[in-house]
Amino acid sequence: MATPPDAVHGPGAPGDAFEVHLSNFTGPFDLLLSLIAKHRLDITEIALAQVTDEFIAYIRAAERDLGTTSEFLLVAATLLDLKAARLLPAGDVEDAEDLELLEARDLLFARLLQYRAYKQLAGVFAERLDIESRRVPRDVALEPHLAALLPELEWTTSPADLAALAAAALAPKPPPPGVDTTHLHAPTVSVREQAAVVVALLRGPSGDHVGPVSFRTIVAGAATPGVVVARFLALLELFREGVVAFDQVTPLGELTVRWTGATQGEVSVQGDFDDPVAVEAVPGEAVHHG
Repeated sequence: MATPPDAVHGPGAPGDAFEVHLSNFTGPFDLLLSLIAKHRLDITEIALAQVTDEFIAYIRAAERDLGTTSEFLLVAATLLDLKAARLLPAGDVEDAEDLELLEARDLLFARLLQYRAYKQLAGVFAERLDIESRRVPRDVALEPHLAALLPELEWTTSPADLAALAAAALAPKPPPPGVDTTHLHAPTVSVREQAAVVVALLRGPSGDHVGPVSFRTIVAGAATPGVVVARFLALLELFREGVVAFDQVTPLGELTVRWTGATQGEVSVQGDFDDPVAVEAVPGEAVHHG
């Protein structure tokens, strides 16, 4: 079979490329792939077994590398799958299995086109590398009229200056400043002491009930978050003793506390926070009622 005049072998193709000799085609293997891709040659008319035998003889005669063999095996496997898929009758699709075979045929044809594109691109890269390898950079001295424009080097650093710089660079570094950790240890806040403050606030200065007091007011005079927590725990202990009551009109609303215990006398606060102790109202405690 004569080679078509519009066939393209791709850039960088070697002169001793693998050729096939079939009953319906004689020429380079790349040209065979090109004709199959352009639908000018039916894959079902190609004797792939004969192509494989000729390639085996080709690599044995020239002792080709493993890359050439692997490349041919990939293309041959694709052609074999494509030929098997093309043997499916082109009639109506009767079931899902036939549809899958048709989709596989299209996929194999796409793989063949993809291989051809990569091969041509590799040829372009090879040609560019060959051209660029012939380029030689210009390596000459600076021209005299340009060398005359360079300023004279003036060395102004004395040996003493160099010694001072070296001493400063090699001098031991001072240790980093220490970190003060005293702020990490907050003073302990006594729950029983804060309970006395809460009792004095709820009872009032004269012992009569001052009415509901908001929790915000109870912790308003707290100097630290620890005092707020201690007063909250004191309220829980007083509630367990039954001397205070909590009111909250709406969910997440303002929490108010009412004194329900005796107006005078000591209040026993027992808990896990401090030792059991009888708490009295702290006289003279400055509080703000809310």
